[in-house]
Amino acid sequence: MDRELAMEVGRVTEAAALASAQWMGRGLKNEADDAATSAMRNMFDSVNMNGTVVIGEGELDEAPMLYIGEELGTGTGPEVDIAVDPLEGTSIVAKGHPNAMAVIAIADRGTLLHAPDMYMEKLVVGPEAAGLVRLDDPIEKTIDIVAKMNDKRVRDVTVIIQERERHADLVRRVQNKGARVKLFGDGDVGASIAAVMPRTGIDLFVGTGGAPEGVISAAAIKTLGGDMQARLVPSNQEEYERCRKMGIEDPEQHLSLDDLVKSDDAIFAATGVSSGELLEGVRFLGKDLVETDTIVMRAKTGTVRYIKAHHRLNQKPHLLETK
Repeated sequence: MDRELAMEVGRVTEAAALASAQWMGRGLKNEADDAATSAMRNMFDSVNMNGTVVIGEGELDEAPMLYIGEELGTGTGPEVDIAVDPLEGTSIVAKGHPNAMAVIAIADRGTLLHAPDMYMEKLVVGPEAAGLVRLDDPIEKTIDIVAKMNDKRVRDVTVIIQERERHADLVRRVQNKGARVKLFGDGDVGASIAAVMPRTGIDLFVGTGGAPEGVISAAAIKTLGGDMQARLVPSNQEEYERCRKMGIEDPEQHLSLDDLVKSDDAIFAATGVSSGELLEGVRFLGKDLVETDTIVMRAKTGTVRYIKAHHRLNQKPHLLETK
């Protein structure tokens, strides 16, 4: 892929974040999601690539745009798979909570797992413990390995887990082991990547969350040298058949990082909508001046760029809310 594509993808997430942030705290999650999706779709039209959505807002009959199979870009340039979440955290934005982002992952055509919209078990660690942990190991053993490889006492290991009833026993076991638990509500893309980023203080991400979000996260985790292991969790026969329809013959197989993202030339981009573990949210500074924080990563070079940008909304009327 052209390296210029990484910066272009960052512009796409900026547009989605700017559009959706105007709905922050207004209790209107669908409007926020629609604004992000429309802005992201429109910006994609200017990007020189031949892209196909493999993870998006749903099937064609469920989503008017950014649906699975939709073609994006100018039609010239690299052929790529695209995984999008125009607004990771629609309820977050509606309630004015932290950790909402606009996110995209791009990789060479045919190299992103076509993950159905269902649950996925996930385990994420940073570079120090990469290759040493296993999804099926007891959490207590995993914590011991992570503590040793990060040169920490067990009591200083922080495990980030989504605050859901299904994780109640997992939380109890981590706490009984003596490690720390950091709970989060929504937005597991940012939470899983935080386990790999330096200086977040988070050592391990574990739990069951969305499969599409898992694939998007994997593009960033590969860039950062971390490790991710996963397994789909179909809940009924219909979901089993959906997996097979999307090319996953054994829906319950163990998935490595390379299974999730086969290409070594993946790009990840995210722009904060509300402040969280990775990024500051959109800030409205007055006089139509708005500031955004974006992160762009490229696996091929291991480059991670932080972009702080100022935008004049009066010069971007297509991003302004209409209600």
